[in-house]
Amino acid sequence: GHIVRNWKVRWFVLLQDKLLYYKIEGGKKEPSPKGRILLDGCTITCPCLEYENRPLLIKLKTKTNTDYFLECCSREERDSWALDITGAIHAGHPVQVQELHRMKNSFRLLENISLHHIVERMCDSSTGIKLTRNLGQGNRYKETFTGSALVDWLISNSFAVSRFEAITLSSMLMEENFFKPVGARSTEATRYSDPSEQFLDDSTALYMFAESSKKNISPKEELQFNISELSGTIVKQGFLVKQGHKRKNWKVRRFVLRADPAFLHYYDPTKEENRPVGGFSLRGCLVSALEDNGVPAGVKGNVQGNLFKIITKNDIHYYIQASSKAERTQWIEAIKPLT
Repeated sequence: GHIVRNWKVRWFVLLQDKLLYYKIEGGKKEPSPKGRILLDGCTITCPCLEYENRPLLIKLKTKTNTDYFLECCSREERDSWALDITGAIHAGHPVQVQELHRMKNSFRLLENISLHHIVERMCDSSTGIKLTRNLGQGNRYKETFTGSALVDWLISNSFAVSRFEAITLSSMLMEENFFKPVGARSTEATRYSDPSEQFLDDSTALYMFAESSKKNISPKEELQFNISELSGTIVKQGFLVKQGHKRKNWKVRRFVLRADPAFLHYYDPTKEENRPVGGFSLRGCLVSALEDNGVPAGVKGNVQGNLFKIITKNDIHYYIQASSKAERTQWIEAIKPLT
């Protein structure tokens, strides 16, 4: 409410340029609307975390700077309303609407991402993720957070622009042991071979910070790279998912493609230092796309789609996953001339 700041049930109807809301009397909505929100010039915030005990909020700010806080009944309903309202706000701009739908399943992590920085922000006592006591399978856990709460927090703090992207980022954080699953729901999910299914965007999946949130690399584990191979001109860079050589698990890596000399290096985004964790010369390499139907030979886990393979002249096979077919094609076309 605008005068008395209480919360009331209202029946909402979304039109092309406005959002109407009706009073509910005796289980039925009144024939005329109680009020309306003009969408022209509105900005929308979802998820909105301004109310700690109300995680399912959408915030609308009109062009006259009036704030509306709308609470939904479920996370799915909230996200559905937010997408439709955003589409109505940008209805006169079809390119923006198309971009919104693309972003819904986007995979575009920040180029300068630092998982250490994200965890530091998560642990901040005032702006970090809220830790609560939760009960799971008869056990009471202190200082936990839910999977959906983490996804909401990452989006609201601009570390991700979509739930899909936030889930990918959360999976990276869990893979690097910054936090761990607790309780039956989240622990059971870690048994899936596909990394994308191991973290749950779910309000019943519990997680807590791991004690060893900072990892140090011993000098023996550091790889030595010739300065000359890192001096080439950067042709392309971005995040891709790579299959490991020993454990055959999949991890997000920042790839950097260089020419003169032609090398492809990959970096661990969880490490503060700007030092590659692997790389190889592209001279004599073979690069090709893998079929999207079924799991290709040599690929472990239930990872399908947008895969490509690089075979070095020493017959070492690298399996890499892009976020889309278009991105896979771009990487292959950039690598081929350098082989």
